[in-house]
Amino acid sequence: MMESQLVEYKATWKDEYIKWICGFANAQGGTLYIGVNDDGSVVGVKDTKKLLEDIPNKVREKLGIVVNVNVIEKESKLCLEIVTQPSPFPINYNGEYHYRSGATKQLLQGVALTQFLMEKTGITWDSVLMDDLSIDDFRDDDFQLFRQQALKSGRLDEEDMNLDKSQLLENLGVVKKGKPMRAAMMVFHPNPEIWINGAYVKIGYFESNDDLRYWDEVHGPLLVQADRTIDLIYTKYLKAEISYDGVTRIETFPFPKAAIREAVYNAIVHKNYARQIPIQISVYPDRIYISNDCVFSLDWTAETLMQKHRSNPYNPNIANVFFRAGYIEAWGRGIEKMCNECRKNNVGMPEYTLRSDEIMVCFVTKHPIGSHNLHNNRTITAQKLPDTVPVVVFKTYEAITANPYATRKQLSEELEVSERTVSDCIATLKKYGCMVRIGGNKGGHWKIITE
Repeated sequence: MMESQLVEYKATWKDEYIKWICGFANAQGGTLYIGVNDDGSVVGVKDTKKLLEDIPNKVREKLGIVVNVNVIEKESKLCLEIVTQPSPFPINYNGEYHYRSGATKQLLQGVALTQFLMEKTGITWDSVLMDDLSIDDFRDDDFQLFRQQALKSGRLDEEDMNLDKSQLLENLGVVKKGKPMRAAMMVFHPNPEIWINGAYVKIGYFESNDDLRYWDEVHGPLLVQADRTIDLIYTKYLKAEISYDGVTRIETFPFPKAAIREAVYNAIVHKNYARQIPIQISVYPDRIYISNDCVFSLDWTAETLMQKHRSNPYNPNIANVFFRAGYIEAWGRGIEKMCNECRKNNVGMPEYTLRSDEIMVCFVTKHPIGSHNLHNNRTITAQKLPDTVPVVVFKTYEAITANPYATRKQLSEELEVSERTVSDCIATLKKYGCMVRIGGNKGGHWKIITE
């Protein structure tokens, strides 16, 4: 039998091997064999009687736990078998926390140690209570987006929608002893950066690694960040190929929206906010990188992520709110969904890179769309607009052309963007001389300039 997660071989006993017992206790338990070389060959132990007395006493003194020490016979030689059960609480060796991962012992430090201690004590980062925040500090309209999305997803019913903010937070499990948890603050408070620096998203457009053309920051509660980030990516950062099926306009983006949405939501939900570094999204003509600080189990790899696995969110309370709002699933199927969308749209599979405290996913398109064929069916008037103008500006122009009396609210609903985005688009169209306003806000209309 080879060494594994549950088995370790040592030729002779040394007191420092109590660290290995500590690692077994902090993980899944395991057995340490004394008198066996690393390759599994048996060499035996001479002083078994003395070790039967010394080892249990030294382990109890150093670690405060009891292990079973047995004499066994292997290939006609006596060996020792030290059986360690997994501990429900953290075990330290002279103040150090060791952990068994695969066939190795690791010394836990930094973020990994913090995560280990939180898991062992049943505390998560997002469950910590906010002593300087009360339920009264939340505004009723802070919950509007959640109510809309949760009702649409069917994961909450009409009765739940009528709950006041206090009852809603209670039902979502983000309040304890009358105090909001960090999860409540992060998801619903209009400015979580009061408490957590770096709780926002940065998006940048790069022509090359050293050529950043423009960038944005998305702030606010996490649910709002999720919506605004996707809105920005697909209205400002990605160029669509335009075609027509009869009179129906068809926009084809280089990356499937469902896959990018899933990746962005995963980054927001699973981010290690304690690092206080914003999520970073780098958009290139042919690829997108989405990077965030994250904490994984020691035995996880990029390959593990791509396999079927159970959902184990780093921020389970934040994840629950996103699930109730219909943003994510609760079965660990997010990556599988991304892969399926990429296959359907003939886009390369997402490529994951895992570092000690960071995860980055990259999407590469097989068919990058350059500015030369963007909006190649625009009208003569719309050609006044430069190619660098976001796609949503052209959409706004076409919508107003079809209905010059449309209000900002109507345009917002038709284009599925915020009214603020519509206002920005109208300002751009006026700047480039595409249209002017005739009359006031009420009863007036837009005049398209056709010269």
